[in-house]
Amino acid sequence: MKTIKGPAIFLAQFMGDKAPYNTLEGICEWVASLGYKAVQIPTWESRLIDLQQAAESKDYCNQLKAKIQSYGLEISELSTHLQGQLVAVNPAYDSMFDAFAPDSVKGNPSARKDWATQQLRWAAKASQNLGLTASATFSGSLAWHTVYPWPQRPTGLIETAFKELATRWKPILDYYEECGVNLCYELHPGEDLFDGHTWEMFLTAVDGHPSAHILYDPSHFILQQLDYVHFIDLYHDRIKMFHVKDAEFNPSGRSGVYGGYQNWKDRAGRFRSLGDGQINFNAIFSKLSQYDYDGWAVMEWECCIKSPEQGAREGAPFILDHIIEVTDKAFDDFAGQEVDQSKINSILGIV
Repeated sequence: MKTIKGPAIFLAQFMGDKAPYNTLEGICEWVASLGYKAVQIPTWESRLIDLQQAAESKDYCNQLKAKIQSYGLEISELSTHLQGQLVAVNPAYDSMFDAFAPDSVKGNPSARKDWATQQLRWAAKASQNLGLTASATFSGSLAWHTVYPWPQRPTGLIETAFKELATRWKPILDYYEECGVNLCYELHPGEDLFDGHTWEMFLTAVDGHPSAHILYDPSHFILQQLDYVHFIDLYHDRIKMFHVKDAEFNPSGRSGVYGGYQNWKDRAGRFRSLGDGQINFNAIFSKLSQYDYDGWAVMEWECCIKSPEQGAREGAPFILDHIIEVTDKAFDDFAGQEVDQSKINSILGIV
């Protein structure tokens, strides 16, 4: 068994226009002071990384690592959530998802997809140059608008959607394999990959690609009322990243899984800061340790009540308290005996 690394923190939700949240140096100094050991970098945030330069220059990557290490931190992984979203966009969402794209490709879905694909390729090479073995993304979605089908879905619609997803993602996955990097999809409502069944359909569609993996985030599963602990038993061999994010589900006579179009704070299912929700992190850390999860525990803050600053302060000690220092011995080793085959045969009644 392996001891999970951590605590790390995903920087996406903390970047802002005021110090210390507006520069790499400022935010690194801040998270290091809170006890974090690594940062997960959103690659769309140019104040943190020049993605193209990181893909093209090992010298740049060495300088970036050195700067981050000067604060006692490592880079845990790179994230391409926003770019991955744009690999597959249903036309119904074009105008909204254009917000994630540069002006040069807005209003042009084909050019936007090509831009996103290039971003993913740069992230693969940048990860390789930085010595990283995993990277996070979203799958995008062609079929999400049919998740609760009325009218009923035409026969073959889902199969066609996943075939097209595979067509778009397979070349990207091939390049990640070439770079020695695992591409980890965060299974997330709104994406075509949002639970175990959709993950299996995608994995089948990409022929079980060796670089296709999972970013495990239990908060998205409790909001679906999915057994997030059993999920680890089923898919642990593909879990290569872990977001430590809390959530709660409190259905009422007015609202359940779908939330009634309410704001986050009024929904039955809502994200919370670590320790304020219902996720059983003791069970999760035990399961991941049991299955030799060899990666980082990365705090992601998304809470409809608590401030990000307080969430970050509380996150590092919360993760440290849950990391299990795995044992290299059995608890009953003291009662062990030398192997004696004749004695074993005698106990079993074997002549």
